[in-house]
Amino acid sequence: MKRYDLHINGQSVKPSTNIWFETQNPFTGETWAHIPRCSAQDVDLAVQAAHLAFTQGAWAEMTASQRGLLMHRLGEVIARRAEQLAQTEVRDNGKLYSEMLGQLNYVPQWYYYYGGLADKVQGATLPLDKKGYFAYTRHEPMGVVAVITPWNSPLLLLAWKIAPALAAGCTVVVKPSEFTSASTLEFASLFEESGFPPGVFNVVTGFGNEVGSALVEHPLVSKVTFTGSDATGRVINQQAGAQLKHTSLELGGKSPNIIFADADLDQAVNGAVSGIFAATGQTCIAGSRLLVQDTVYDEVVARLLALAKTAKMGNPMDAQTQVGPITTPAQYQKVKDYIEVAKGEGALLLLGGKPADDDACGNGWFIEPTIFGEVRNSMRIAQEEVFGPVLSIIRFEDEEDALSIANDIRFGLAAGVWTSDMARAIRMSENLKTGTVWVNTYRAISYMAPFGGYKDSGLGRENGIGAIGEYLQTKSVWINSGAVTGNPFVMR
Repeated sequence: MKRYDLHINGQSVKPSTNIWFETQNPFTGETWAHIPRCSAQDVDLAVQAAHLAFTQGAWAEMTASQRGLLMHRLGEVIARRAEQLAQTEVRDNGKLYSEMLGQLNYVPQWYYYYGGLADKVQGATLPLDKKGYFAYTRHEPMGVVAVITPWNSPLLLLAWKIAPALAAGCTVVVKPSEFTSASTLEFASLFEESGFPPGVFNVVTGFGNEVGSALVEHPLVSKVTFTGSDATGRVINQQAGAQLKHTSLELGGKSPNIIFADADLDQAVNGAVSGIFAATGQTCIAGSRLLVQDTVYDEVVARLLALAKTAKMGNPMDAQTQVGPITTPAQYQKVKDYIEVAKGEGALLLLGGKPADDDACGNGWFIEPTIFGEVRNSMRIAQEEVFGPVLSIIRFEDEEDALSIANDIRFGLAAGVWTSDMARAIRMSENLKTGTVWVNTYRAISYMAPFGGYKDSGLGRENGIGAIGEYLQTKSVWINSGAVTGNPFVMR
């Protein structure tokens, strides 16, 4: 049994409460570690440390190139520790080891990319319409950033946030999900190994009402970045807005994955399965609404069922496993409840719909891959985020009908389009109200490609060159060359 401590100002620190809470392995259902239960006092200690590091000392005095070099070193250390960190994530969130290791092997690229970008942030001289002045702009880091991460891919999504924040010159206090805090606490030690000064990266753990709110509302926090449910995002946005703090929010989705009759159906069906059953549907970009053109509806459904029935559930550490457990007991119950809601609404259950009874699943929180057909877009199962291995199939007639159904949702995070007609692909990409559109693929990501949502799916963008701007403020500087004189009571 492992017991973790906090990470504040470069040191392991016991919580002021002297209380730890249990974290369970989703595959076995057993407690495997204890996580510190923080209080507002611990949050204040962490924020004060981050503020001190931001305002004075080694980090505050570093050049952008020096920051970039530290980030590159951090990426190298992560690469060496990828297997260990991936194993911790699997133990904590139950996702497949193959997926977690793939993520951890890719995560260093965020630190290399933004480390290289750190000294490319440039202001500009301004060709003013007023004579006698020289003016320019400069970009300055916002300060202490509160980072709140979810339970499904802790270290990948952490990289999306802290890599641009560190490149900008900010310092951070991270509050991981109370369900999956272990990998972030282990990750913290890599900063000192990489040569970062104390206080640049801090971790506090615990529950939202005890830790999250205290962090968001702390007066020394300048920016809040959050990934999670839209309901929690609204609360965080209100709390931050009360103090006019900057926020970026990556929230939920109910993404349409659209198959046209002219698509390569083998490829499209593979993409549909990957879009919902990979990661056990526990991803904000899950293609949980499968829109299928009516002329190929029956064929697509038949192929989909045949493929989904082959899914192997079991130990997420096993290389042969394709679908792992649900991460938390509460989410497990939520998924079961939504399945009953769908049945009650009249959706046609085609596959699954119940907890797994396979011996390979042990005592884990497993739900069989579940497919509902003849779903109407107005049903709750089509409008609300389930965050589990549950697919809703919806018929459409033509391109106009597909767009109408796809956009008739309060979310707008991602969409997939499967077609051999590139003109149609471009039209669909232009008219889908989502932050990402994949054509003849699904769930592709890169540190180079901006990611974020329309509508209730969030505010701001992560990844890509522009993401560093989420952690910078722009200042205009005016210099009188000595030629400007006149009446001091008149605006010049």
